[in-house]
Amino acid sequence: MIKKCVYRFAVLAAAVLLWLPAVKAEAASRLQDTGDKLVIVIDPGHGGDNRGTIENNHEEKFMTMTTALAMYEELQRYDNVEVYLTRTEDVKLSLKERAEFAVSVDADFMFSIHYNASANHELYGSEVWVSSVAPYNGYGLQFGHEFLSEAREMGLLVRGVKTRLGDEGDYYGIIRESVALNLPALIIEHCHVDNINDTDFCDTDEDLKAFGIADATAVAKYFGLSSSELNVDYSGYALTEASATSLNSITKNDDTEPDVCQISLKQEDYEAETVTLEVTAADYDSPLMYYSYSLDGGKVFSERETWPGCDALAGTYTDTFTLDLKVPANVTAEIILRAYNSYDLYTESNLLTRPKVVTDEKENASQGGQDAADFSKEPPASSETKELPGTTTFRPAMSENAEEQEVSFLIFLKLCLVLVAVLFVIVFVSQLFSYRKHKKRRRQCKNEFGNSKNQVK
Repeated sequence: MIKKCVYRFAVLAAAVLLWLPAVKAEAASRLQDTGDKLVIVIDPGHGGDNRGTIENNHEEKFMTMTTALAMYEELQRYDNVEVYLTRTEDVKLSLKERAEFAVSVDADFMFSIHYNASANHELYGSEVWVSSVAPYNGYGLQFGHEFLSEAREMGLLVRGVKTRLGDEGDYYGIIRESVALNLPALIIEHCHVDNINDTDFCDTDEDLKAFGIADATAVAKYFGLSSSELNVDYSGYALTEASATSLNSITKNDDTEPDVCQISLKQEDYEAETVTLEVTAADYDSPLMYYSYSLDGGKVFSERETWPGCDALAGTYTDTFTLDLKVPANVTAEIILRAYNSYDLYTESNLLTRPKVVTDEKENASQGGQDAADFSKEPPASSETKELPGTTTFRPAMSENAEEQEVSFLIFLKLCLVLVAVLFVIVFVSQLFSYRKHKKRRRQCKNEFGNSKNQVK
């Protein structure tokens, strides 16, 4: 009886264990159902007089074509897939014309290829823009997760799968026009061509083609494609979990600044001229992406740095970290830090003032500066320094107190000179008084002698 119970329990446990992975795989399966036939449309952004971004001797309309052709050629190597391009030449197409072409070939998905730039050349990283409308939002999230994972492997910062809203719903026209025709579509912004963090990824045609191959690989993973030529099979590939019935929160447009940004002084090293801050920040709607800082109270900010622990695919980041800043000891630092979220909105921290360290010769080293006496000392001679001939050969021998004795003699000599001057003044004044007294007596004697001569006998 006991054996039967144990056996039944084991069978039940095994059934539960076998059932759990199935539930997980089902939850992470592809939301989009394409049927037996798969049709992909690749849209090289811009064209004609719509040149797109023009930076670093590149024009976006040519960059997108190079990447799109590489994506097209790579996808052709997969089995059971038809691939089309909205344009193969440098021509201008309206957004509506692009969407209508994709619908005309019965496309399952249209991927619009782009490169990015920012007004102040501050931004860097890859991002995917998707529709805010279900179920296209969920489709876009699952594909975007695959492409951005490829971009991360290449070394790029991941800025996330995002939505942007306008007066008519989705902000971007290519997405809006496609959704209006029940066509899934999204925009791939591969990198920022105007920022030094990204320029190495898009400098050459080979770089642009590498993006096309990454795009194709992401498509293959998303649709579960196989390739006998490439010897790969993604038919059982599990995707990130997403909802097909509502807006996925990780893609939600965030139009508010980060909620918290505070800095405090943790440590300062005057000798190394380093200030260590503790930074605490939070955004309750989207992950923190960058930070920058100012040492002059907000007049000038540093270039943006990646926020520690930022993972836009998971929606996570480190909310507290330490930051070392180089601050000269003789500068009064007024430190402010900015925390930027994935939609490039920022919140400034409190102002933290670090007074400068005055290294005056009269001040003591206990205030953090160099000892005042050290400023008057000559630096020790380097072992490589050679003195000129004769500088020491004919120098008279001197005791350790010779310099003090020389100073004492000079002081004594000065005192003697002062005493001589004082004595000279005394003698001069004494002689002057004696002369005046003698002159006065002579005048009195003369008067008396004159009076006696004039008396009558």
